[in-house]
Amino acid sequence: MTQVFFYHNAANRIGATAALIGKACAQKKALLVYAPDADIAAALDRQLWAQAPTSFIPHVAADSPLAEETPVLIASSLESVPHDERLFNLSNDVPPGFSRFASLIEIVGQGEEERADGRQRARFYKNRGYAVRYLDCSGKN
Repeated sequence: MTQVFFYHNAANRIGATAALIGKACAQKKALLVYAPDADIAAALDRQLWAQAPTSFIPHVAADSPLAEETPVLIASSLESVPHDERLFNLSNDVPPGFSRFASLIEIVGQGEEERADGRQRARFYKNRGYAVRYLDCSGKN
């Protein structure tokens, strides 16, 4: 069953996502970022390029010819993706077909609408029997 992790209270959702991606890459984990909104996908792409040169994170769009050999993929659709290990969700909805992934990572910011959408997704997962783990990104406990 898919493991579900909610990273909440992110002051900067894109920045927090890039930091989590960096940690996953350091562990040699392949991952996919679901970002159906083109502006959010572009913002994440820019953030990943802005990392320090020594911590560059190789990434491409999921439909790139280099997708098979790149550890981080940014996808606007989950219909045909090359792996099902880790899924980061940057949409405001439950990602279609999320249950085929070993783990789902939700990143929720501090905005009221974003938090409401996050709570709705958390209820969806819990109502279907998924154990949801919550991790606070704010640095406060």
